[in-house]
Amino acid sequence: MFPMNDSAAPLWSNGPAPGEFYNFPGRSNFNNRDMQFGYKGTFGTQVSSQPITTGTSVVGLKFKDGVIISADTLISYGSLARYTSIQRVFKVNDYTIIGAGGDFADFQYLKQHIDQKIVDDVAYGDNYHMKPKSMYNWLMRVLYNKRSNFKPLWLDIVVGGMQDGEPFLGTINLRGRAYEDNAIATGYGQHLAMPLLREYIENPNIVLDREGALKLNKKVMEVLYYRDCRSFPKYTQAIATAEGVTVEGPLSVDQNWNLANMVKGF
Repeated sequence: MFPMNDSAAPLWSNGPAPGEFYNFPGRSNFNNRDMQFGYKGTFGTQVSSQPITTGTSVVGLKFKDGVIISADTLISYGSLARYTSIQRVFKVNDYTIIGAGGDFADFQYLKQHIDQKIVDDVAYGDNYHMKPKSMYNWLMRVLYNKRSNFKPLWLDIVVGGMQDGEPFLGTINLRGRAYEDNAIATGYGQHLAMPLLREYIENPNIVLDREGALKLNKKVMEVLYYRDCRSFPKYTQAIATAEGVTVEGPLSVDQNWNLANMVKGF
């Protein structure tokens, strides 16, 4: 026991000075001055705890001869419709298309790596190009790895394309959870778009051709605009078939606000 006086007990051996950090063996030295002027190492870095600039739903749909992925052109800053002409669906190569919802800054970071992989494919000159299933599996591992390191990419990604003559469609979320389906919708579209899509994809008597799929996709984007307050009346769509990949847009939804006259009492 220490005597009752004004002197404090000695600090533990090799411990931190009061108000400072302990420098663990094998780590770079770190002190309050580093915190004040910004530290670029492992300790003390900050990771976004929530998405900031976001895009809403992405819709994907298989049809008889290919795949469609579509998303509107709005990026919101919180509840502010900040950027109204941002493309969120892209051609990766002649086989693969991709759409992204969630934090658009995270997708910009990820797309730099995707673009580099495509450049590498061309540079190798071996006539091998990344197929949609390969892109899907790679993104699954990337997003799961980021989540496991507590640095998630706040994204919902839809991947589609043609694989060995067959249409492919899959999705991956920020936790690395992934699945394939004939129709996919992310974000609010899971509640608003999927009921419309299931009416067709679960009916064995209906075979969607390209024209029917485009018509259904346009109807879905219209409903999302009516019901999702983070959506926008303009959208882009990427279409992958055996002939290749095209990106169309921006396209406009058909707006009909006649029912607004019947909304009363609010």
